[in-house]
Amino acid sequence: MSDQKRFTITAALPYTNGPVHIGHLAGVYVPADIYARYQRMKGSDVAFICGSDEHGVPITIKAKKEGITPQELVNRYHKIIGDSFKEFGISFDNYSRTSAPVHHETASAFFTKLYNDGKFIEQVTEQLYDPEADQFLADRFVVGTCPKCGNTESYGDQCEKCGTSHNGTDLIDPKSAITGNTPELKETKHWFLPLDEYSDWLNEWIVEGHSKDWKANVLGQVKSWITDGLHPRAVTRDLDWGIPVPVNGADGKVLYVWFDAPIGYISATKEWAAREGKNWEDYWKNDDTSLLHFIGKDNIVFHCIIFPAMLKAHGDFILPENVPANEFLNLEDDKISTSRNWAVWLHEYLADFPGQQDVLRYVLTANAPETKDNNFTWKDFQARNNNELVANLGNFVNRVIVLTNKYYDGIVPETANLTERDQKVLDQIKTFPKSIGDSLDRYRFREALQELMNLSSIGNKYIAEEGLEPWKLAKTDPEQVKNIMYVCIQITTALAVLSEPFLPHTSEKLKNILCFSALDAETAGWSRVAGDEALLPSGHKINKSELLFSKIEDEQIQAQLDKLEATKTANAAEKLTLMPQKDETNYDDFMKMDLRVGEILTAEKMPKADKLMVMTVDTGIDKRTIVSGIAQHYTAEELVGRKVTVLVNLAPRKLRGVESQGMILLAEDPDGKLVFVNPDDASVNGAVIA
Repeated sequence: MSDQKRFTITAALPYTNGPVHIGHLAGVYVPADIYARYQRMKGSDVAFICGSDEHGVPITIKAKKEGITPQELVNRYHKIIGDSFKEFGISFDNYSRTSAPVHHETASAFFTKLYNDGKFIEQVTEQLYDPEADQFLADRFVVGTCPKCGNTESYGDQCEKCGTSHNGTDLIDPKSAITGNTPELKETKHWFLPLDEYSDWLNEWIVEGHSKDWKANVLGQVKSWITDGLHPRAVTRDLDWGIPVPVNGADGKVLYVWFDAPIGYISATKEWAAREGKNWEDYWKNDDTSLLHFIGKDNIVFHCIIFPAMLKAHGDFILPENVPANEFLNLEDDKISTSRNWAVWLHEYLADFPGQQDVLRYVLTANAPETKDNNFTWKDFQARNNNELVANLGNFVNRVIVLTNKYYDGIVPETANLTERDQKVLDQIKTFPKSIGDSLDRYRFREALQELMNLSSIGNKYIAEEGLEPWKLAKTDPEQVKNIMYVCIQITTALAVLSEPFLPHTSEKLKNILCFSALDAETAGWSRVAGDEALLPSGHKINKSELLFSKIEDEQIQAQLDKLEATKTANAAEKLTLMPQKDETNYDDFMKMDLRVGEILTAEKMPKADKLMVMTVDTGIDKRTIVSGIAQHYTAEELVGRKVTVLVNLAPRKLRGVESQGMILLAEDPDGKLVFVNPDDASVNGAVIA
């Protein structure tokens, strides 16, 4: 990390079609907040920027379902998200929104400059169109099979299974998300950013220039994209919700949400700077400023390829110094899903655990998905609170404050003849700003938090060392007790200061107990802990003890598990809802289907495809290859030798380069598992099913 003292820190704009959940917090907002608070404590000039992402197709889809306008929808969730962040303690300098006038102006001006400078390609292309809905199917208005991994529920702009970004026309068997119809192709004009022209520059800037300081998961994705070959990327969409394209002849077109959204960082900075009397350009156009993007792994391509290419094309802006993206957080061994309501929502947590914001901050940091996907469980949440926060940090602080009030009426005692043991601990305290800071400078937040807890552990070991416990020495060696309590007060003060980035509510409570308001502001500075002066001088009076943390009982955890179980039950019930009857067909069409008994001879999972299984099936009339999306439901060993029902006269189709020559009939049980529509095991291969 460089010695620059001005930082523009951005956190991914949350999408306002729902509230924020723990996956968002662990992946983006908690680490970003820790880093911003840390830099402020070091005296850096920080602009910590975020805002609601309020454009795009999912907004319009949800608004239509609820029978309200897109603006009404985003207004609702903008308030829920903003209020939750504030109560949770995410210390944004500005939380804006992309529906704000300043953003419309900024995004339009950005597009216009690139347009006037000839940075776009104007093309008439064929796009998916739904005649019944009378609209083009941009992004999430279309679903189908991902051409890369075979996920049958991929969106038109991105597959959430493998992370691949693509166009709706790339999907296999696309369907309109509005009507369910198979769309047709229709010509439309759009503007494209030619990413292929920036490929060599991106490779030099990121892959070669940041190979040592950027995270491996970020570099890996960027390398993969560049190696696969970059292509022109549309920056406009056929929609009626968003920022109108500021070009004549672009009626009915808006800026693509992933062109519009990252510009929201700039417009939010402008809004903040105007309010605070600052110059926004210092934070976006000054080479002495460090620009950092905190995101989840699904946004790597947009922040490391598309947005930098946009900034490069514009020419006036600095580029990100780092993009410390995290992986995903699962919940109780299952992927967090907004659509399935499988999540711990922040606003609900704040209602269920009032005053315990820092417990969740602590658990999400200690268990952060920094290098791989990680898992949140309510039992682990309870254990970390009770065993680490209550029994370690809270126990030490409570002992120190209670004993200081008991022995000295809350006045920090004088010391005399400090022992080697005492001095060693005082010297150890001074090392923690650097050890914690070194980890934070490398975006290793779990490691940094562990260092903070190590300081607390040193305190517990020091105060409770056998034969030197102050409550045992109080009557026999009161002078030594003064030394011990003085040292413990210094540890407690260091914890009050150094915990602020991680546990801001706890830090504030502890500072109030220690009466920081009676001291100079520098006492709370990061570097002060490493200095030679006492952190809390002898003669300073502190307040009575308050518990920093409280034990979380089994009943509270069971209530959360019951809530998740109810969600699981509701999802299963929804799956049991029968699909409506399809359109009427006729006997002649039905008789065209050639259904036969088959037997699976071999089965092998397709490489790099989670769902696809490649099988050799004996249909009685031949032996053929059939590819089916059942690899998450059955192992290869379970499939070999199984009798199945095969549609043998289905037109062949290539899946991931393998030609599938038929279809095996399956149904879905109430738990979502695919089950075979089995013929009798005694049936002869090739027997016709009529």
